[in-house]
Amino acid sequence: MTTYGLLLFDVAEELDFAGPWEVFTTSSILRGDADTTLLIAEHPDPVRCSKGMHVVPDRTLGDHPPLDVLLVPGGRGAREIEPRNPAITGWIAETAAQASWVVGVCTGAFLLHAAGPARGRRVATHRDYEDALEARGDVTVVRDARYVVDGDLLTTQGVSAGIDGALWLVGRLHGREHARAVRREIQYDPAPPYLADEPL
Repeated sequence: MTTYGLLLFDVAEELDFAGPWEVFTTSSILRGDADTTLLIAEHPDPVRCSKGMHVVPDRTLGDHPPLDVLLVPGGRGAREIEPRNPAITGWIAETAAQASWVVGVCTGAFLLHAAGPARGRRVATHRDYEDALEARGDVTVVRDARYVVDGDLLTTQGVSAGIDGALWLVGRLHGREHARAVRREIQYDPAPPYLADEPL
């Protein structure tokens, strides 16, 4: 059994957690509902995300089972707000130390840097924020990589890249054929990436 914990906070980017959520929950279904995926926030109130979606967390920072995987999404909340919130950064540091895997999607790398797990590591982040993250020091930003694995830390580029990282992770946890089955189930086939200008 794998327990995934996806951190939520105001102004988080929706697809940063919703994409991996789809991968993790589909993986669980294909494994006979063997896994648990939880949305975790500082407070039990609904979180208002970057594009206006309201999401109700399942658990709070002090009320959740041990996590095998901790996922931190990006968005303005990850870059500008939560790095100054000691309740969040302290929880990330403590939880990351106990989890088997820590995942940062998009600019979630900023929050992981502030909390500690990304310091001294190789990371990916949204292309528009690579320089800003590198300027914070004690981190190596890998450019032009959809996702980067450094030890137990998995980070991805922006938004939809979280799906790629999540598929890699379920493949690492439960096998490549399982990851391929998840990809087929969610009909994720990103190549070529854009066909709207092609005639049908």
